Amino acid sequence: MQKKKLGIVSKIYIALIVFFLYAPIGVLIFMSFNKGNTTVWKGFSLKWYGELFKSTRLMNALGNTLIIAALASVLATILGTAAAIGINNFRGKSRALIQNASNLPIISPDIVMGVSLMLLFSFLGVIFHFEMGFGTVLISHICFCVPFVVLNVMPRLRRMDQSIYDAALDLGCNQWQAFYKVVIHELMPGILSGMLMSFTYSVDDFVITHFTQGAKFNNLSTEIYAMLRRKIPPTINALSTLLFVAIVVIMVLINVFERRAEKKQAKLK
Repeated sequence: MQKKKLGIVSKIYIALIVFFLYAPIGVLIFMSFNKGNTTVWKGFSLKWYGELFKSTRLMNALGNTLIIAALASVLATILGTAAAIGINNFRGKSRALIQNASNLPIISPDIVMGVSLMLLFSFLGVIFHFEMGFGTVLISHICFCVPFVVLNVMPRLRRMDQSIYDAALDLGCNQWQAFYKVVIHELMPGILSGMLMSFTYSVDDFVITHFTQGAKFNNLSTEIYAMLRRKIPPTINALSTLLFVAIVVIMVLINVFERRAEKKQAKLK
């Protein structure tokens, strides 16, 4: 009887947590279909979705955000995967020291990284005569995305049987073929998770972008922040809804891919 009561209480508790987590997003999605431009419901309409695609400023900011996120996630995934393999090849205290150092950007506050990168780019800009903009934002996003890739790839490396690489070499593969066909294949779920996390963090970032974007570049987060000084248009609700749906779809596809990969590995074993 007590177990049943505890089960009911735990379910209610989980339901409340989920409700408080997703209720704001639910309200945002609901209000994106509001005909009026206030928080008072005035009828169902797709008006703000149409206005969204007519807004040149928001479309340019969205384009910049997606381009930065795509480039940063791909480059960070390549660098982070290589870094994880390199860290894994170390032994003893040196591996733990390097891995802890790679986690520092995750632990440190965004404002610290943003200000430090701004000072670095300002210093280099004086020497090499360049202004902050697209390039500096891209480098900044790669810098804070790489640790997330390392964090996702390292567990897969530790669980991987190192002998399969040697077996591939014995069966006729050269080092590159063994690395590509065996090691990368084993690490692929972690690599994809790291890429997805890098993409979402890049799209979501505001603080570091704000300090490194310069005067001529804007992404979505900084554009919305600029709108806060006046009045946020309802088109932001529509845009946020589309971004949320896109991220959910990507996450579902990644989970499906990972489950299929795990099933294939289980069958092979």
